[in-house]
Amino acid sequence: MIKISANRVSVGKLHHASPRRVWDLITDTTRWPQWGPTVKNVQFPERFIRNGSEGRVLTTFGIWLPFVVYEYEHACFWRWKVGNIKATGHRIEADKTGGCYLWFDVPLIAFPYVLVCQMALGRIENMLCE
Repeated sequence: MIKISANRVSVGKLHHASPRRVWDLITDTTRWPQWGPTVKNVQFPERFIRNGSEGRVLTTFGIWLPFVVYEYEHACFWRWKVGNIKATGHRIEADKTGGCYLWFDVPLIAFPYVLVCQMALGRIENMLCE
C-alpha cells in the first residue's frame, strides 16, 4: 500500500503479528541487516534504539555512515538521519485484527527508495512468520 503526501511517500503492509513484536523487530539493531536491504552491519553500543541513539551503519556500498534517531515515540514511530540526511521514518499502526500496519515514510525526493522499503516489508513479513 502506498500513500503520498505533500513532502513524503509512505509504503506500508499489514502484518499479522502484534504491534509489540513488530516494534521489537524494527528497533533491534542486531536485526537491521536481516531486513534492511541497504544495511550490511551496525555499530551501536546497545541492542535497541531510543530517542537520540547514535551509531554507524555499513551500507551496501561498503561505506560506514553515522546515524542518529532524531524523532522517537516508543511503540509508535522513529525517524533517523543517516549521514546527516533525513532518511526513512518507521511507523506502526495497530489494526483491529490484532496485527498492525508497518509504514516506512520516505522523503518525496527519494521516491525510488520506496522499492527498497517494499523489499524490507517483505523480509520483515518472512521473519515474522518464522
